[in-house]
Amino acid sequence: MIGVLALQGDVREHLVALAEADALARPVRRVEELAEVDALVIPGGESTTMSNLALAFGLMEPLRERVAAGMPVYGSCAGMIMLAEKILDGRDDQQSVGGIDMTVRRNAFGRQNESFESAIDFKGFEGEPVHGVFIRAPWVESVGAGVEVLAELPAADGAESRIVAVRQGNLLATSFHPELTGDHRVHAYFVRMVEAR
Repeated sequence: MIGVLALQGDVREHLVALAEADALARPVRRVEELAEVDALVIPGGESTTMSNLALAFGLMEPLRERVAAGMPVYGSCAGMIMLAEKILDGRDDQQSVGGIDMTVRRNAFGRQNESFESAIDFKGFEGEPVHGVFIRAPWVESVGAGVEVLAELPAADGAESRIVAVRQGNLLATSFHPELTGDHRVHAYFVRMVEAR
């Protein structure tokens, strides 16, 4: 059973994508519901709001405990920020669940009106590139030695490429929103992680 953190963001789309990837999925809003799932998706949305709601609902510490105990978690966009050990351009009071040894920059690709889509070569995926939807998306500034980089967005105009997908143990994160595309390979990859766990 895979939960989708249902405090804020694109919860329904992740539930559909997980079902399409042959997983049982349910929304998670309370501590008791978190205790009943084997894994969790933290969706895209607004990371500061999500952080504040997790604190208000008493979920932040239980989330940190489950991550530390090895629960598989996938975070997309705001979910990536929630899994980061360090956040750049966040609010001073913003907290994260942590777990992935990475530094992420909020809204790194620009504001809402600068959202875009791009083909992403995802490590280990055969066939067409993944269709990446970037909406006020973060990017990964740096990763620790234990983090595997799964995808980078090629840079335009001679700038350096940007890390947009990573994995560390049972934790997976993407800057982009695969749940919005109809391509469920990232969710299937996560389901395989959960099954292996």
